[in-house]
Amino acid sequence: MASRKLALSIRKTHRYLGLFLGLQFLLWTISGLYFSWTNIDEIHGDHFKQVPLSEPSFSDLLGTSKIEAVNSITSLELIAIADKPYYWINKKDLINAKTGLRKLEITPEEALEVASRYMRTDLKVNSIHQIDSVGPHHEYRGKPLPAYEISYESAENIKAYVALANGAFQTVRHREWRWFDFLWMTHTMDYQSRDNFNTIVLRAFSLLGLITVVSGFTLWFVSSPSLRKVKGNKSNRSRNSV
Repeated sequence: MASRKLALSIRKTHRYLGLFLGLQFLLWTISGLYFSWTNIDEIHGDHFKQVPLSEPSFSDLLGTSKIEAVNSITSLELIAIADKPYYWINKKDLINAKTGLRKLEITPEEALEVASRYMRTDLKVNSIHQIDSVGPHHEYRGKPLPAYEISYESAENIKAYVALANGAFQTVRHREWRWFDFLWMTHTMDYQSRDNFNTIVLRAFSLLGLITVVSGFTLWFVSSPSLRKVKGNKSNRSRNSV
């Protein structure tokens, strides 16, 4: 009788946990299947870019000792903007590498030229506009602002982003990436930044999932006719041997 009550109690717990966690288990399964069947390079938008990328070369550049606009240098990067060389110094100062003059920001025309070096030549630009801020769920979250958002005529709703401060090409976003991002959010259960694996919600559901699995094994153990038969045979042999 006690075993039957225990089995009923475990069955009830298992059933309600399954109902409560079922939707999230389904989302984990769907997102996991999607991740395993997709090409991560295509998710990154590499098939919309020029391969290999043609890098311009320059000569007769100013030495850093001749740049008067910057007192000390902790980092330096050479960047090409509209076929002109610029030093990106200390991640804040854009200096013409030929003249030493400071450039405050790039123009939309220069952003289009930068994007044209990275994106496929058959893609036609539909529009370009400046974005100064984005929300926590925006596809350009976590990257330098302000930036130019360049949209292309395509069924995939392709967009490229170029930073205003230094003219650096940032990223490509398209329809498949947005699906990936949404499913990644449901997989990690981080509905703010997408990439935090230590949220309380994820920990709670993972723990409840473990309890659900353990309760299922326990339910089988206490209610299995085969196990009861084995136990009964052992008990009979014990009595007969006495």
